[in-house]
Amino acid sequence: MGRGERGDLSDAEWERLRPLLPVSNGRCGRWRDHRQVIDGILHRVRTGVHWRDLPERFGPWKTVYERHRLWSADGTWERLLQQVQAAADAAGEIDWDISVDSTIVRAHQHAAGAHRSATGPRQLKGGRDTGTPGRMSVAETRRPTGGGSAGGEGLGSSRGGFTSKIHLSADGFCRPLSLIVTPGQRADCTQFVPVLEKIRVPRLGLGRPRKKPASVAADKAYSNGPCRQYLRQRGIRHTIPEKADSQAARLRKGSRGGRPPGFDEKRYRKRNTVERAISKLKNSRAVATRYDKRGYVFLGTVTAAALVIWLRS
Repeated sequence: MGRGERGDLSDAEWERLRPLLPVSNGRCGRWRDHRQVIDGILHRVRTGVHWRDLPERFGPWKTVYERHRLWSADGTWERLLQQVQAAADAAGEIDWDISVDSTIVRAHQHAAGAHRSATGPRQLKGGRDTGTPGRMSVAETRRPTGGGSAGGEGLGSSRGGFTSKIHLSADGFCRPLSLIVTPGQRADCTQFVPVLEKIRVPRLGLGRPRKKPASVAADKAYSNGPCRQYLRQRGIRHTIPEKADSQAARLRKGSRGGRPPGFDEKRYRKRNTVERAISKLKNSRAVATRYDKRGYVFLGTVTAAALVIWLRS
C-alpha cells in the first residue's frame, strides 16, 4: 500500500515537518524511516488502536511505540509543535487573542497499573539488576521523574470516574498553544498560570521566544484573585466573568470592595475558540479516551494530535 492512506501525512505536510526532525548520530544505528514511523504513530493517535495491532505497512509495532515513547520523554513532540508554531508566527498566522480552558478525558482500564518505580533499574531478589548493564540505566534516564502512583501519572477520580484532565490555551484560530495533563479532579484555576507560562513560540531569526499573548479570555472557573493579579502583573488584557458570590462579597464591602473587573462581552464570545480546539483534539480517539499508562506518554499523544492540527490548519 502506498502513500496517501487516510490520516497519513500528505507530501506538503511531510515537507514542512521533515527539516525539523532529529537525525541519527550514527552511534546507535540508523533511524527507521521517520515518515513511516510518524504515520504509524498518527494512525494510533487517530484510531486508539492497540500498538500491537498497527497495520504492517507501518513496520514493527514496537519500533513505532518506542519512537513515540522516546519523543514523548525527551520533549521532541513539544519541540516540533513549537517549531511549527514559530513558522506560523513568522508568517503572521497566529491570532494572539487566546483562550484558556480544560477538558476531562476518561481513562481506559488499560491506563492503570503503571510500575511504581519510574526511574532507576529494576531490581530482582538478591539485589541483581535486570537487563543489560548500562542499557537499562540509559533507557530509564529518558523518562521524566515522578510517576508510579495514579496521581503522579496524571490519573485521578472525578465525577466521570477514572479520569485525566487536559488544560490548554488556544489561539484565535482554534489551535492549541500549550498543553498540560493533570489528574481529573484538579481544579482549573490551579493550572492557569502553568498553562500560560508554557506558551513559548520561538523566533525563526534573532530574538527571544514570544510568551505573552495580546489578551486572554477564560470562564468563571478562573475568576479569582491570583489569576487576575498574575495577568495584571504581566500587563495582559483579560476577559473573565465575575462569579456571583464574588460580586455579592464585593458589593457588601461597599466602597472598600473596589471597582468591578472589566468585562468585554464581545471579546468573551471569542472564547469558543478553545472549545473548538478541544473538539479538534478529541477527534483523535487516543486523546478522547486515555489508553497510555504513563503521564508523559499521554502528554506526547495529545501533543502529537495538536501538531497535526497545526500542520493541517
